[in-house]
Amino acid sequence: MLDSPDVLIVGAGPAGSALALHLAARAPDVARRMLVVEKQRHPRHKVCAGGLIPHTLACLRELDVPLAVPHAMIQRATARTPRGDVQYGERDLCAVVRRSEFDALLAARVRERGVALAEDERVVDIRREDGAPRVFTERREIRARIVVGADGSGSVVRRRLFEPGQEAIGRAVMCDLPAHAVGAVDGERYVFDFRAVPRGLKGYVWEFPCWIDGRLHVNLGAYALDRGRAVSLPDLVRERACELGVASARLEAFPIRWYQPRPLIASLDALLVGDAAGCDPLMGEGISYAFEYGRLAAETIVMALRRRDIDLSSYSRSVSASWFGRKLRRLKAVASLFYGPGSALGFAVAARSIRLQNVGIRWYNGVGDWDRISGWQALGRLASGAW
Repeated sequence: MLDSPDVLIVGAGPAGSALALHLAARAPDVARRMLVVEKQRHPRHKVCAGGLIPHTLACLRELDVPLAVPHAMIQRATARTPRGDVQYGERDLCAVVRRSEFDALLAARVRERGVALAEDERVVDIRREDGAPRVFTERREIRARIVVGADGSGSVVRRRLFEPGQEAIGRAVMCDLPAHAVGAVDGERYVFDFRAVPRGLKGYVWEFPCWIDGRLHVNLGAYALDRGRAVSLPDLVRERACELGVASARLEAFPIRWYQPRPLIASLDALLVGDAAGCDPLMGEGISYAFEYGRLAAETIVMALRRRDIDLSSYSRSVSASWFGRKLRRLKAVASLFYGPGSALGFAVAARSIRLQNVGIRWYNGVGDWDRISGWQALGRLASGAW
């Protein structure tokens, strides 16, 4: 196993695996000098709702990774808003997976493409000495030319190698309820409930159908952009579980770091991808962005190695200027509308306009080119009815 790789990726979740797969496809010579370290062994437990939007599914096809794990394919949606329920139906809105199975699938593909993957190897410290990062795991010291933090919202790479900035951390709480315990479950519908927003919740409650050990379940959870300062997320989940007929549920919580253009997410010899860099602040979705971070990081790394002059600092600007960087900033603006003082107006308009519902969901899901065009182009299409 490499102790001095050209590229060390810390974390074998979707972001780390996506980067490894992009590098293996783009530069096999780099992939042979790359090491991925993962603190646990796949399949490992991962607390996450596991929603794969259409753009994520397109990224899997691009990397030739069939979705060969159990999943619930969502064809219908319900949004519960302070202005009433909104029903929506469109083919293949989302696929819901168990992250333990999905992440293991990606890690297996990484190994199949010839990339070295060390599991059960936790990074305990990173120091910068003589101008270069030295990574210490529970087993050894690794000296790499490039270090990538793909280790989630609480990234040790971020903490050790990057200047601290204002923390942009949300929170989610979830549980899994057997379908037989909650009565009738639509296995092709997800529910987003925003009715607690007027009470101060900067987020929503979700209900996703999912398959666990061959049996249908409901993944029930709550997300808040601000960690649930005004409304208790555990209480929201427990209240909804009781409404569904389950008096006691085992809750699990996890942090969600959302994207901010500052502080920087790259230096001369290190960069961040996936949740370590930041995900969607509106809904807390990060898997689709993991693949895009991975794509852009792969381009940056290959160019740096080809130049033989390692300088990854342009990656921060590249992310900010990219279509998905712009989308992440726009999602923050949308979050400010729906979770802020203007929420009543925002929900009223969204509930009444079928056109905005269609465009909004397609923009969010990455269907067509709605998330690639400018705001003015989008307004022009809406005005002309070309949607």
